[in-house]
Amino acid sequence: MTTISRFSCNDLLRFTSVNLDHLTETFNMSFYMTYLARWPDYFHVAEGPGNRVMGYIMGKVEGQGESWHGHVTAVTVSPEYRRQQLAKKLMNLLEDVSDKIDKAYFVDLFVRASNTPAIKMYEKLGYIIYRRVLRYYSGEEDGLDMRKALSRDVEKKSVIPLKRPITPDELEYD
Repeated sequence: MTTISRFSCNDLLRFTSVNLDHLTETFNMSFYMTYLARWPDYFHVAEGPGNRVMGYIMGKVEGQGESWHGHVTAVTVSPEYRRQQLAKKLMNLLEDVSDKIDKAYFVDLFVRASNTPAIKMYEKLGYIIYRRVLRYYSGEEDGLDMRKALSRDVEKKSVIPLKRPITPDELEYD
């Protein structure tokens, strides 16, 4: 049985094994603590039997006006728990918080352009490729900015794709 709950400080000491995936971005401890303190509604952990960490999602809400949006900073599921809809459940949770509590216009995320399985999963969840960000990952690999409109964006303006790629210094929010 899977339990999804708010991430806690103690979880920081237990989730290292999930971060071992080469496609998972890892951050320093103060980065995680900042998210935990500022956006606790956007930081959840999925646990299995024996309190084993199966995966987690970390995000935030940011922007102004029609750019007010939820952002997925990281979502990852340990390899042995993939293909069980766990990432979908975590994404739905963040989308619900963005939509119903913070009244955001859209949710966005960045994914490596080479991470085809993740891109396909996000597309199944209703995300579109909004734009390509050249050399987004460590100045080497391109990233894709993917978005999903929420109920507040009735006209779906937030998901009209840009025609040209951009560079990281052109991003509105880091």
